[in-house]
Amino acid sequence: MIKEFSFKQFGNLEFSKSSLQDNVLTAIDEHIKILFIPKNAIIQVDFQEIAMKTDALLFINPNVVLKPCETVGGQLMHFNKDFYCIEIHDQEVACDGILYNNVFEIPFINLNQVQSDDMQRIIREIQVEMSNEDSSTEEMLRILLKMIILKSTRIWKEQHQLGTKDQQTDVQFLRKFSKLVEQHYKTRHTVADYADLLFVTPKNLSKKIGLVSKATPNEIIKNRIILESKRLLAHTAMTVKEIAYRLNYEDDAYFIRFFTKNTGISPITFRKQFK
Repeated sequence: MIKEFSFKQFGNLEFSKSSLQDNVLTAIDEHIKILFIPKNAIIQVDFQEIAMKTDALLFINPNVVLKPCETVGGQLMHFNKDFYCIEIHDQEVACDGILYNNVFEIPFINLNQVQSDDMQRIIREIQVEMSNEDSSTEEMLRILLKMIILKSTRIWKEQHQLGTKDQQTDVQFLRKFSKLVEQHYKTRHTVADYADLLFVTPKNLSKKIGLVSKATPNEIIKNRIILESKRLLAHTAMTVKEIAYRLNYEDDAYFIRFFTKNTGISPITFRKQFK
């Protein structure tokens, strides 16, 4: 079910293998999403299959491909930027971009029973509000959405033990780098490119990222390019040459070597295997 308020859209649907049709997710591909996943569910996020050990929330940017492999009772909330702009509201509620703008890890929030019950209560309130048609419905839905984001940010910070200002500053720097990679990965491929944007040396950038991430800056950049390459190979009819050009590789042979080195198979083989 989707509610529309002028150009603003907000929706909620059951995310279960038995109830979800393929074209439903395709229709909301450009929406930002929050997914509640119950314990023992198995889902696929892009090209990674994940088995859930606890109830969890997953925060999903547009164009990420989702699949409920073995999922019963999941809930998907989705909205466009006109309804709730993450960039603006993160600053508004001091979320620091923790849940979105995150290219180096899948942003799961694992929930204990008390936290899960609390989140499911808010989701039920959203479902009740979706059936209302009065003038306050839009703002009520936005408030409930913001509650989920705020509570999840608090849980994430507790789980990652961000108790000191120095730790919070390190994470904020990582978020800034992560956001820049998301914005520029198609045109900027080196650590030096991002060091320039952040006004630090490549060595200092690697050191600062190393404080809060197991992945190096170079791995983060490469992984984002590879992920986009896989999406284009799997979900479009673009040729390898066209994909290379889209990702700012003028020499498609170089792109093929890059993809093969980092995945173990050629782009054409990956496409055949996926299909």
